Amino acid sequence: MTLPATLGEAVAALSAMPAAVPVAGGTDLMAAVNKGQLRPAGLVGLGRINEIRGWQYQDGHALLGAGLTHARMGRPDFAALIPALAAAARAAGPPQIRNAGTLGGNIVTAAPTGDSLPVLAALEADLVVAGPGGMREVPVTHLLAGRELLGPAELIGHVRVPLLHAPQVFLKATGRTGPGRATASVAVVLDPARRGVRCAVGAIAPMPLRPLEAERWIASLIDWDADRGLAPEALTAFGEYVAAACIPDPPGEEQLPPAVLHLRRTVAALARRALGRALS
Repeated sequence: MTLPATLGEAVAALSAMPAAVPVAGGTDLMAAVNKGQLRPAGLVGLGRINEIRGWQYQDGHALLGAGLTHARMGRPDFAALIPALAAAARAAGPPQIRNAGTLGGNIVTAAPTGDSLPVLAALEADLVVAGPGGMREVPVTHLLAGRELLGPAELIGHVRVPLLHAPQVFLKATGRTGPGRATASVAVVLDPARRGVRCAVGAIAPMPLRPLEAERWIASLIDWDADRGLAPEALTAFGEYVAAACIPDPPGEEQLPPAVLHLRRTVAALARRALGRALS
């Protein structure tokens, strides 16, 4: 294993060994290796690159290192910065996963159940990618949707997140009690400066879904100059709007299967509760 000390050294190592795989926490990589799904020709360890293990402020944004662990993001000082991402990090699994797993790894793996992904989609975060040609920025949703791909010897160095200084909530449902993989998750972010509501639903599709019409509709009902409260009926309608947008009725007269109908009800409940908590 090669252990570079800087992003530049990591890019150089990946350029010299095109078949090598970068590894940080290794929670997903080692699971794939143990299952026989992956046999990397070499590894480039990112654990010694200090510049991607913290965060800094930059023009109204937080520049988060891709090497930040879930455990670090779950601490109170980070939660004061980006509450929804901290909540997602705390829900990312048992302690051994949170201590090893990283923000960048969660994004690159792009598993539908990745807890940070709907939060980053709702925050409209950008990725700062390091490669042989230097640094470039790409919206996180472009990478998750497959519209942008990491090129040879490229890796995520940082995640650029706007600091909205407003309430934001992450909630998820699992198939069991305690930490587990999400069956559905919802991130809701308020953006008072733009008088907007952003919502992203995770785990029910290959990438987080943004119910844009539901966002615009509920934002139009909020009194942004007063207490921002909403009647329970409006919250319920928002939840149903989000769920129907993300899990639409089948064409014709067909009924949704019971399992899908249950999932839609779960999404509606999560969206309703998340918005209610954000507004309170």
